[in-house]
Amino acid sequence: MSVSPARAAAFDVLLRIEQQDAYASELLHSTQYDKLSLADHALATELVMGVLRWRSRLDEEIARFATKGVGELDLEVLTALRLAAYQLLFLNRIPVRAAVHESVELVKRARKGSAAPFANAVLRKLAGSTAAAEAADTTESGRAAEISRKFAHPLWLVKRWMNEFDLETARKICEYDQHAPETAVHLAASTAEADLKQSGIDFAPGRLLASARWVRSGTVAGAGGLAGGRFAIQDEASQLVALLMGRGSRILDCCAAPGGKTKILAERNPESSIAAVELHPHRARLLRKLVPAGNVEVINSDMLDFTASIGFDRVLVDVPCSGTGTLARNPEIKWRLRPEDIADLQRRQLRILSAAMRHVVPGGTLVYATCSLEREENEAAVKKALLSEPSFRVLDCRIELERLRAEGELVWENPESLTRGLFLRTFPGVHPCDGFFAAILQKS
Repeated sequence: MSVSPARAAAFDVLLRIEQQDAYASELLHSTQYDKLSLADHALATELVMGVLRWRSRLDEEIARFATKGVGELDLEVLTALRLAAYQLLFLNRIPVRAAVHESVELVKRARKGSAAPFANAVLRKLAGSTAAAEAADTTESGRAAEISRKFAHPLWLVKRWMNEFDLETARKICEYDQHAPETAVHLAASTAEADLKQSGIDFAPGRLLASARWVRSGTVAGAGGLAGGRFAIQDEASQLVALLMGRGSRILDCCAAPGGKTKILAERNPESSIAAVELHPHRARLLRKLVPAGNVEVINSDMLDFTASIGFDRVLVDVPCSGTGTLARNPEIKWRLRPEDIADLQRRQLRILSAAMRHVVPGGTLVYATCSLEREENEAAVKKALLSEPSFRVLDCRIELERLRAEGELVWENPESLTRGLFLRTFPGVHPCDGFFAAILQKS
């Protein structure tokens, strides 16, 4: 039995994620896998994302039957075992023989043939077993460990969320992260929906925003040409951050790629001058393709070095962050992130935010945003920035949310539930979207 294209692709993607700190979604949608059939691409995606979501549970089950620790295994062998374990434990329609035999063949394909008998023995034992049970522990530490194990999240991250929010919120976040999220799109024109429906895509209304839709059936992957670029795949919370910017005459988007927010800014401000700054050349090129609007100037530059002859009345600072609000889409992050990384990220975010603040004209506003759930990257970062730049003050996000609701753009019935204090805060599992933070700062 040879290795199927789907399992071979999943194996290669998982190895690259581990070896190169790559992201699953980018690899799976790269041209390298364009030749896969729709069925094979769907299975490869299911296998990759499933292994990443449930990695700690898979390793626990593998460890029960391995004669050596999981950490001692060659990465190629461990990856093949994880692929088979996911199929055996979570996918009912996969034949046991196919899952076991093809993973053993993957070990051989990776030139680890001496480990093939070991892999075969572990997987056959796993295939004939039931999942390990765990005794209940009602202490706070025990509840954190239960959530960590049940929903395959690092214990340190679960404890952080329990301390920062509460037990139930932490549980909802972790549970949400373990399922493939629905696809949300932003519609730039009402006719785009009709065009997409003709291609077999059915939509449900947006839950937060009138201009958003959820894909009920069909696939929008590669459908951009059908609607003339008049829609973009984008989470509703991400869309909402762009809408908080309001309208201005000179707009600066500081970390603009991939460009979803830039696109919304251009649509809502067709007469404005928009500068979209992006550090990485290849991402700047992709941004230009996504946002071809004539009033948008794409600038390939480090924000710390960016200069402009005059200031801006609207500035968006959607900084690079830990991404803990997007683990349902990017599950590899939870295994890659370390507690000490968060302080490093905050330092980087503060440098970008401080640089952006220098470009705001008096009376202008700046929206600082992350897709992180961590206080250090959110409220604490804003507080530190204000200490360094006392000419700014925080505006209440609820005012902007009420404005959007009055305009008919925000359809969420309780805007205040989207806030924490003066800030926008969305939580996966609590709200129907990714976890985002936004603060609106005004220069006096």
